[in-house]
Order: sequence, then structure tokens, then C-alpha cells
Amino acid sequence: MATIFTSWKVHVFGLLTWLIPFLAAFPFYSPDQGLLIPITFFKSIMIVIGSAVGLILLVWLYLDFPKVRASGLIIGLYWLALNWVLDILILLPMSGSDIGTWFTDIGLRYLVLPMMAIAICYTRMRARQS
Repeated sequence: MATIFTSWKVHVFGLLTWLIPFLAAFPFYSPDQGLLIPITFFKSIMIVIGSAVGLILLVWLYLDFPKVRASGLIIGLYWLALNWVLDILILLPMSGSDIGTWFTDIGLRYLVLPMMAIAICYTRMRARQS
């Protein structure tokens, strides 16, 4: 497990899974009018952006990542926790939302990170066995 966390990519890419969608959300907001598009459309866009960013970063990470069987689960849970902590520290105070509403509206969606990490790790391990 120490090998997993010694890679700078695990930490930087994990941060980027939060930062890129966070920055991508800004054009959809106005200081005067708030959200400029319907909320359901915005949430759909953010799911697509967040999933695409997570997937691309996981693929890049696993291009030269050491062969560690449980790394998908470990990295996925680490990125999940990192995204939750950053949301709670930054997004919650900005939005004025309570933690329960945040979790049902946003927090639960981060579970896609460990699912993708496990799938990519599994696929990589299977490919190396062939």
C-alpha cells in the first residue's frame, strides 16, 4: 500500500478530479442571477464532466502504475474521501447547503470514482495476465 501513496500522480490526479469539475461549474453561474441553466441540466453536465475527468485521469495513472492488486479499491476510496473533504471544506460553505442535502444532491455521485478505479485496475490486471 505504501507504493500506491508514494506516487505523486495519485495525489495530484485525485485533486484534479475535484478541481476541474469545480472550475468547469463557474461559467454556469452568475453573481447576480445564480445558476444560469436549469438545475437538472447543470447536474447532468457536471456528472458527465466529473466522470470524464475521473476516467481520463485513472487511465493516465494506470499507464505506468505499479502492479498492485488492490490499488483500484485503495485509490478509488482515497479519491472519494478527498473529493468529499474538499466539498465539505469549500463547496458547502459557498453553497450554504447542509450536509444532508449536499450528500443526496452531490456527495453520493462521487461513488463513481471507486467504481471506475476498481474497473480499470481489474481490466489492467486481466490484460497483463493474457
